[in-house]
Amino acid sequence: MAITGVHKIEEIFKKSASLRLDKDKIKEVNDLISQKLYDLLIVAEENAGYNARDVIWLSDVPLTKAMKESMRKFKELEEELELQPILDHLATLPPLKYELEVELEKKLPEIAGTLIYILAMILKEISQDRKVSAEDLEKAKTIYNLTI
Repeated sequence: MAITGVHKIEEIFKKSASLRLDKDKIKEVNDLISQKLYDLLIVAEENAGYNARDVIWLSDVPLTKAMKESMRKFKELEEELELQPILDHLATLPPLKYELEVELEKKLPEIAGTLIYILAMILKEISQDRKVSAEDLEKAKTIYNLTI
């Protein structure tokens, strides 16, 4: 199960970084974005617990200043992800201990889109070509995993 469709990832990569992805790399990108979104929610769940709440608030999600700036730039692309595929995907993962507040749930498509945008921008910096190579994607994944 994917958080968004192939076309949406291709479009975000094209609009934000002028990069092209082969279809075989899209699944890898989708898997990485899905994992990072879930990772952010795990940290948010911990933050909610530290604050003695049984609901995860948007403010619990560890969004850095750089991520918030990337969210602003992602919004400028005027690309939107659908909420339901994200919720469907999250339902396939180990359940979170706490529920998500409505505001956070509504923000999930923007957060996921921002994660795609950030990966595209990392690839833009390291790629020598408009077409993303397997080697470039591996380097980007390493950087992405170290920072998000």
